[in-house]
Amino acid sequence: MDAARLLKVSQHALAQSRAVLDIVAEAWQAQALAQAIGGHLAASGPPELRGEARGLSEAGGRGCAVLDHPGMRRAGIRAAQLSEVADAASALTSLSVLLGDVAMALVSVACATDDESLYWQCMEAIDAADESSDRVRGMLRRLTLRTQERSPEVLRDSTTGPP
Repeated sequence: MDAARLLKVSQHALAQSRAVLDIVAEAWQAQALAQAIGGHLAASGPPELRGEARGLSEAGGRGCAVLDHPGMRRAGIRAAQLSEVADAASALTSLSVLLGDVAMALVSVACATDDESLYWQCMEAIDAADESSDRVRGMLRRLTLRTQERSPEVLRDSTTGPP
C-alpha cells in the first residue's frame, strides 16, 4: 500500500481515538510508519535523502520502543503494509502533520494521567515524535533545494527549445 494511503488511515485512526490506550497505540502506529517510510526512502528514495531517511527510520524505531505495551498491536502493524512511497514530498508532508498530531495527543494524555509510568512514557514518545519531525523537515528541505536547483535547468531548456 502506498505511504499516502497509510498516512490517511493513520490520521483518521488517531482522530477517532478517545481512550488513552487507543491514543498511545496510534502514536505507536505513527512511529512505526515513520520507521517504515524512513527505511523505504533510505533503500530506494532519492540519493540526497538516504542519510536523513536512515535517521528517520532509527528515530521511528526509538519511538516504537518507548511505547511498547502488551496489546499495543492488537489491530496489526499498519506500517507492515507499506509497499511504496510514490511521492516522497507529499508523504513526508503528511507524515509531518501526523507526527505533530501525535505529539499533541500525547501531551493531552500526559496531562490527564495520574500514572507516573504512562506520563514518562508519553514524554519520551513526544521527544521521539519531535526527533522524527525534525528528520522529516530536513528531508523536505533537501527536496525543496533539489527542486530549486533543477528549476533553472527546466527554464533554460524550455526557453532555448529544440535545435
